[in-house]
Amino acid sequence: MKHILSALVVNQPGVLAHISGMLASRAFNIESLAVGETEDPGFSRITFVVSESERKLEQVRKQLEKIVTVVKVVDFLGQDYVERDLMLMKVRATAHTRASIRELAEIFRGRIVNVATDHLMIEIAGQESKINAFIDLVRDFGILEMVRTGRIALLRNDYLSVEDATHPTAVQTTHAD
Repeated sequence: MKHILSALVVNQPGVLAHISGMLASRAFNIESLAVGETEDPGFSRITFVVSESERKLEQVRKQLEKIVTVVKVVDFLGQDYVERDLMLMKVRATAHTRASIRELAEIFRGRIVNVATDHLMIEIAGQESKINAFIDLVRDFGILEMVRTGRIALLRNDYLSVEDATHPTAVQTTHAD
C-alpha cells in the first residue's frame, strides 16, 4: 500500500541523508521524495512516498520521530489531502506536430516554457496519474528528455504549522478551504 509521509525537520545539513539512510537500512524503497523550506526557513518539510504495510510503516514513523532533527511525521493515509508532482519534458516537434503537441499540453493544463527548432519544453503539474497519462500520449512524438519532482502534499483541512509542531502546548485548529 502506498503511503505519503510528511516529515517536518530542522533545516540543517545531513537531515535528508540521515532519514533516507534510516529508511534504506530497513529495506524501504522511496518511490518519491521532495524537500523544501517551510513557512519558517529554520525548518524543511520532507514528503516521501513508500509502499509498505501500515504496521511496518508505523514502526518506521516512530523511529523517524526519535531522530533529533525530526519534529513531526504525519502519514496521510485515510486523510483528505492535495498532492502534486511537477514535470518538465522536452518533446520532439516538427512544423507538422507542434500544433498537436501544443493542444495536448493545453488539454492537460500544461505550459510550453521553451521553444527550440526541433523540440518544445512542456511544464505540467498535477496528480501522478495526470502526468503519466500525458507521458503516454506524447510518447509517439518522441520524448527527448524528462525530469519529475517528487510528490508534495498538504492536508486539506487540518494543518501542522511549524509553530504547532514546535510548541506542543499550541492548540491545532481545523480550517475550511
